[in-house]
Amino acid sequence: MNTDYHQIWNDCLTVIKDNVQPLSFRTWFEPIKPLRIEGEILTIQVPSPFFYEYLEEQYIDILRKTLRKVIGKNAKLEYNVVMSDQQHDSNSQTVNYPTNNNLKLNNRPISAPLRTDANTIKNPFVIPGIQKLHIDPQLKKDNTFDNFIEGECNRLARSAGYAVAQNPGGTAFNPLMIYGDSGLGKTHLAQAIGIDVKEHFPEKVVLYVNANKFITQYSEATRNNNRNDFLHFYQMIDVLIIDDVQEFAGKEKTQETFFHIFNHLHQLGKQLILTSDKSPIDIKGIEQRLLSRFKWGLTTDLQVPGYETRLAILKKKTYKDGLTMPDEVLEYIAQNITTNVRELEGALISLLAQSTLNKKAITVDLAIDMINKIVKQSKHEITIDYIQKIVCDYFNMPIDSLQSKTRKREIVQARQIAMFFSKSLTKSSLASIGSQIGQKDHATVLHACKTINNLVDTDKHFRIDVEEIEKRLRV
Repeated sequence: MNTDYHQIWNDCLTVIKDNVQPLSFRTWFEPIKPLRIEGEILTIQVPSPFFYEYLEEQYIDILRKTLRKVIGKNAKLEYNVVMSDQQHDSNSQTVNYPTNNNLKLNNRPISAPLRTDANTIKNPFVIPGIQKLHIDPQLKKDNTFDNFIEGECNRLARSAGYAVAQNPGGTAFNPLMIYGDSGLGKTHLAQAIGIDVKEHFPEKVVLYVNANKFITQYSEATRNNNRNDFLHFYQMIDVLIIDDVQEFAGKEKTQETFFHIFNHLHQLGKQLILTSDKSPIDIKGIEQRLLSRFKWGLTTDLQVPGYETRLAILKKKTYKDGLTMPDEVLEYIAQNITTNVRELEGALISLLAQSTLNKKAITVDLAIDMINKIVKQSKHEITIDYIQKIVCDYFNMPIDSLQSKTRKREIVQARQIAMFFSKSLTKSSLASIGSQIGQKDHATVLHACKTINNLVDTDKHFRIDVEEIEKRLRV
C-alpha cells in the first residue's frame, strides 16, 4: 500500500474536488493538512473544532466514499484539531472517528475548551476567522428572477424585490417583508434577491436561513455559552434573508436576540428580507416591538396566480426541463389546478410520471384522468387557523372565544382540542401552537394533548366528537 500520506491525501482531494462546489472546496478542504498514515488510518489536521464538526455534518458521505476508494474498505480517519488560532501551537487535541465496516461516522462534540485568548468568532455557518467573502449564502441556484414568473398576483412583490437587489439597503424597502400562503413562491422570490445581489455585488455577504434553523442555532449557542459569537456573526451580514418568521412565535429569547440583530443591521444600512405565511398584523406570539419593525419598510403579499400566470409557469417549467407537451394539455392543467404554484408543478410531474410508467401519450384525456384523481385526493391545507375554525364551527362558537381568558368548560375543552390537532396535524412547535391559541405556553399545550388523549380513551361521547372533527379537518 502507498505510504506517502501527502500523495494519498492529494488523491483524495482529486476525487473530492469533482464532487463539491469550487468555493466549498477552497473553504473546507484546501486548509486541511495531511499528517501521517499508519496502516489504513489517515490522520489530517484541521484548524478548529468548528471546522471538524462542520466536516462531519456536511461532508461525511464524500469523505467516507473517497477514503474507501483511495485507501480501502477498512479505511479510518483521525482528526488532529488545532485548539488555538496558531496552526502549530502545542495546544491541540486529536479527535478520532473510524470509517468502519458499516460506514457510519460518529458526530461527537469536542469537549476540550477553546483558549480564551482566541480572537476569532465562532458561528453556525463558517469556521472561526474565515473571511466574510467565503460565507456560503445557502441559496438554491435555480431560484432566480428569470425563473420567477410575474403576474398580477406577485407584480408588486417582484418589482420591490428587484429594486432591493439592485440597491440592497439603499431603498425604502428595508425590511422587505413578503407574505402569503404556502406554495406561492415566497422562498423563491426571497432567494432570487440574494442571488442577484451576489451577482452584482460579490463583495457583499448574503445569507439565507429558515427561522427554524435560526432557532436551532440560537439554542445550540445558548447551550454552549456562545451567544455573543452567534450575535456577532449575524451582525456581519450585509443582506440577511429570514424565511418563515412566524416560527419565532413563542420564542421570547430568540425574538430578543433577533431584535438586536435587526436593529444593528438596519442602523448600518444593511438589507433585511423576511417571509411569513401571514401579514405582520396577523402573526400571533411575536413581541409588538419586533412586529412594528417588520412594518418599517414594505410589506407585500403573494396571491394565488391567475390563469394566464399559471399557464406561463407551466410553459416555463416544460421549456426549462426540455419537455414537449401539447398546449391544450397545459391549458387544461392551468384551468383546473388553481391553488398554488407548488401543486401546479406537482400536477405536471404526476402527468409525466403517468405517461412514462404506463407508456401512454400525453393527451388531454390522460390529463383529465390524472387531475380528477389529484382533486379527489387533495385536502385543505391544515393550519392552526384552519383547525381553530373547524373546531369552533363544530361546537357552534365564535372563533374569538378560543383567544379569550374565560374558564368556561366548553371553551377550555374546545381550545384543548384545537391544540391537540395542531400538534398532531401540523409541524408547528408547542410554543408556536400555544401563542396562536389563547396566548398559552408550551406546557399548557402539552397538558392539553395529554388531557384529550385521556378523554378519548375514557369517554365514548367525547371520542365521537373528536373523530368527527378529525373527519372534517381531513376533507
